[in-house]
Amino acid sequence: MNLMRTAMLLAFMTALFMGVGYMIGGQGGMMIALVIAAGMNFFSYWNSDRMVLSAYHAREVDARSAPEFYDMIRQLSGNAGLPMPKVYIYDNPQPNAFATGRNPENAAVAASTGLINMLTPEEVAGVMAHELAHVQNRDTLTMTVTATLAGAISMLGNFAFLLGGNRENNNNPFGFIGILVAMIVAPFAAMLVQMAISRTREYSADRRGAEICGNPLWLASALGKIANYAHQIPNEDAERNPATAHMFIINPLSGERMDNLFSTHPNTDNRIAALRKIATEFGGGGNDPRSTAYASADRAVRRGRSVPSAGSGRGTSRPPKGPWS
Repeated sequence: MNLMRTAMLLAFMTALFMGVGYMIGGQGGMMIALVIAAGMNFFSYWNSDRMVLSAYHAREVDARSAPEFYDMIRQLSGNAGLPMPKVYIYDNPQPNAFATGRNPENAAVAASTGLINMLTPEEVAGVMAHELAHVQNRDTLTMTVTATLAGAISMLGNFAFLLGGNRENNNNPFGFIGILVAMIVAPFAAMLVQMAISRTREYSADRRGAEICGNPLWLASALGKIANYAHQIPNEDAERNPATAHMFIINPLSGERMDNLFSTHPNTDNRIAALRKIATEFGGGGNDPRSTAYASADRAVRRGRSVPSAGSGRGTSRPPKGPWS
């Protein structure tokens, strides 16, 4: 099912890419767009995860550089029955996280320094369990490929803007109207891509994440905090790469508050309500202090170790402070 969904999405994106090319340069433009789209499809399948991680200046960490955080991911991965993913931290004050990778064997999870600084260890465990659920559900391939292709379509729209004033562009069969259509389509391409990915995947990942970490209320509390901070603390990297917004646990862009047709994420209050309902199914929330994820988080607090900066110096110039500091 996930393979079919990815294939259909790639076909749709390729057709859209070719359509914009035809609007700009006629049949010649369409053929060029087809070649570019084929190359982008191949490249994004193998490299889109690296591109997304690079866009956010994420740095890989291990058991030596971030022992407590890394151990938490290891414990959660064990709970989920997943291979250990690569673990990244990116330097940004906005609390958020995402997962990427073409399959569970080649997956990566990334958390911002803001997430680690502002949330409790239990809440961090809930968030990272949600991201591991995306890995287990194989959502990450669709998410990373669409982010790459949406960015390419937006670039093609910018190219249409540059050609808008060229009256000698005789290859364009629609003239200025074709250029205008291409310019209008491109800015909304990322939105169309995000709409193509069912928002029900977030509810599914919330439920599975609650099972992985053992307590739905950890994730519910985290979602409320992240949603609040996300609209107060700008994420400049996300604003420059809006096509990646659907990859995050909470939309990192400002202004997304409504659960409507154009939202990349379900309404946060609805997600919290669903998690609270799941907590009752778990028999009071599933808060078990013997949980491996809880124990890992608790050790992190007691040991007082620090999470290293992602090294880019972006977002904050002060040493990270939070449950690992």
